[in-house]
Amino acid sequence: MAYFDSSCHCSSERRQNSILYSILKNDSQSAQLGNQPRTPRLALSMRACACGSKRKVSLRSPQTTCKAASAVLVKTLKFVKNVPCFRELPVDDQHTLVRSSWAPLLVLGMAQDRIDFETSETQEPSMLQRILTSGQDKQDSQSNNGGVALTDVQGIKMFLRKCWGLDISTKEYAYLKGAILFNPDVAGLQCQHYIQALQSEANQALNEYVKMIHRRDSARFAKLFLALSMLRSINANVVAGLFFKPVIGAVNMEELLLEMFYGK
Repeated sequence: MAYFDSSCHCSSERRQNSILYSILKNDSQSAQLGNQPRTPRLALSMRACACGSKRKVSLRSPQTTCKAASAVLVKTLKFVKNVPCFRELPVDDQHTLVRSSWAPLLVLGMAQDRIDFETSETQEPSMLQRILTSGQDKQDSQSNNGGVALTDVQGIKMFLRKCWGLDISTKEYAYLKGAILFNPDVAGLQCQHYIQALQSEANQALNEYVKMIHRRDSARFAKLFLALSMLRSINANVVAGLFFKPVIGAVNMEELLLEMFYGK
């Protein structure tokens, strides 16, 4: 049963089953807008590399991939904005949750839309290159930003492959989004207990749905929960550096999210 902190101003009259109905409804509508599956192509080996944290990679087709990632981000923020129990939260809590969950929700949306990407290893610029390009502005020097760590990209690709291997349904994706969005462990929340109850409700609904649909696969819920743990380990700075920085530069993602979400 969801309950509130004394400082929380959320209405309790409309919270019953709100996440279950609104998430499914909105996500089902999004899924019908044209999620055409594409065969995933893994360009990077998933083998762990001892020097992976030092090796840097970048997108082979940044314009195409960044455009696809941006479309998923817009769809994700629209989904979040249309969840009634999210809109009932204080604005500060809304901002905090969006700021903490946008990256994993984006990667989860990429998995749902089966958006794959290829990378190539980047070379560190030489001392001479750094001297010659030191006068260029940041926007023009994005090709020399060094990319992101190979191990971080491998983590994202392993998660995508995990989701595609599980053949996650639209409803399962919806419940997973709810579990990621309503994270009570984020610092500074006013309605922490209510948000915790919403996350528990999403997890419980996912478990019940899996038991009903996948009766012969008793381990499916555990597999989905493992995928969630993989998703939570993905760093937001890595997502921004990989999918947005190559095209729009070193933009402040919080300001961009506020502009997209609140229309500021």
